[in-house]
Amino acid sequence: MPMHLAKKTFLLTFLLFFILQIAKAQTADELFVSARKKAFEDKNYPGAIALAKTALTQSPDYADIRVFLGRLYTWSKKPDSARIEFNTIIAKQPSYEDAYIALGNLEFWNNDTKKAIQVVNSGLTNIPKSEALLLLKAKFLADLNEWENAETIVNQVIKNNPQQTEARALATRIRENSALNKLGINYDYIYFDKQFDDPWHLLSVDYGRQTKIGSIIGRVNYANRFNSNGVQFEVDSYPHLARNIQAYVNVGYSPDMGIFPKYRAGFSLYASLPLSFELEAGFRFLRSNDNTWIYTASVGKYYQDFWFNLRTFLTPSTNSLSQSFILQTRYYFGGADDYLNLSLSNGLSPDEQRNSVLINSSNYKLKSKGLTLGYRKLFRTFNIISFKAGIENQEYLKDTKGNQLILGLGYIRRF
Repeated sequence: MPMHLAKKTFLLTFLLFFILQIAKAQTADELFVSARKKAFEDKNYPGAIALAKTALTQSPDYADIRVFLGRLYTWSKKPDSARIEFNTIIAKQPSYEDAYIALGNLEFWNNDTKKAIQVVNSGLTNIPKSEALLLLKAKFLADLNEWENAETIVNQVIKNNPQQTEARALATRIRENSALNKLGINYDYIYFDKQFDDPWHLLSVDYGRQTKIGSIIGRVNYANRFNSNGVQFEVDSYPHLARNIQAYVNVGYSPDMGIFPKYRAGFSLYASLPLSFELEAGFRFLRSNDNTWIYTASVGKYYQDFWFNLRTFLTPSTNSLSQSFILQTRYYFGGADDYLNLSLSNGLSPDEQRNSVLINSSNYKLKSKGLTLGYRKLFRTFNIISFKAGIENQEYLKDTKGNQLILGLGYIRRF
C-alpha cells in the first residue's frame, strides 16, 4: 500500500474512532438525564437503575453516572450494591470527591459513624483541601460527641472561607455542645420617657448542662418594676429528637404575680434543612389572671456572612387575632459567636422578659414597634460577652404611646 494511502487510512480510522467515542458519550449523557428524570420526577428507582447501568455499559468510567447509580442503590436500601459502585470509582479515580461524600453518608445513615469517618479520612488523604469532606468529618465527629475536634475543623473551614454558610450553621450547633457546662448572666436597663417615672431593672442568672439527650438550663430571673421586686424560676430544655430535629421546652413559675406571670411555658420544634434553612413551630403560654396562648413560627436562612430569621407570634382572642413579627439579621465577622445583630419588631414578643407582663395584662393587644442593635464576641475560647441597645415605641394604654430605651449587657462562661 502506498505511503500516502496508508496515512489517509490511519487518519480516517482515527477520526471514525473519535466520532464513535463522542457518540457513545452523548448517548451516555442522554441516558444519565433520563435516569435522573426517572428517579426524581417519577420516583421510579428500579427504572433509573436500569438506565444508569445501560449508560455504564457504554461509558464504564463515567464517574458521575456510577456515583448516581450508587446513590440509587442507597435510596433503594441496597447498601452492599451501593458500596461496590462507590469503591469502584474511588479505586479508579481516587481524587473524585463525590464518591467519598456518597460513601461516607451511606455509612453514616447505616449507623456506622466510625466507618464513615474512615471513608472521609481516606478522601482527605487524596483531597486535603476539600471543604465538603472537612464539613462532613466535623458532622460525623459531632455525632460521636467529639465536639472539640469537630469545632477545630469547622473553624478552620470558616477561616479559609468566611462565606461558607453551611460551616457557620454547623459551628453554631457544635458551639452549643462543645462544653458540658455553661454559666450566664444578663442585665437589662429600660428607661421610659412617659409611661413610668422609674426605670426597670431585669437581671437573670442561668446554669446549663449538656446531657446525652440535649442541654438543660436552669434560670433565676429578678425584676424591679412598678417600684416592686420579684423573682421567677425557669427551666429550659433542648432535647434532640432525631438527626436535624430538636425541641425546645420551657416551664416557669413566679410567686410575684404582677412582676412576672405566675406561670409560663413554651414548646417548639426546630428542623435544620438543606441549603442552610431552618424552620421552627411551637407555642408559648402565660398565666396571670387569665390564660394567654401564643403560637409562633419562624424560618431562618444562612447566606454568606449573614443569618436571616423571620418570626411571627399569633395570639388569638375572642374577637380577634393579634400578630407580631420580628425580623432578625446577624452579620458574622468571625466564628459562630462573633456577630453583629439587627432586630426589627412589630408587636410584642413573649420571649422577651420585659414584655411578659404586658402581654398578659389585658384583653386589648398592645401595639409596639422597635429596633435593637446587638454585638456578641467570643474571647479566650470559652468566654462570650454581649451588648445590646434598642428603642421601642410602645403602646401602654389604648391609643397612648411612649418610648422605651433598652440597654443590655451579658456574659457567658463555658466550661
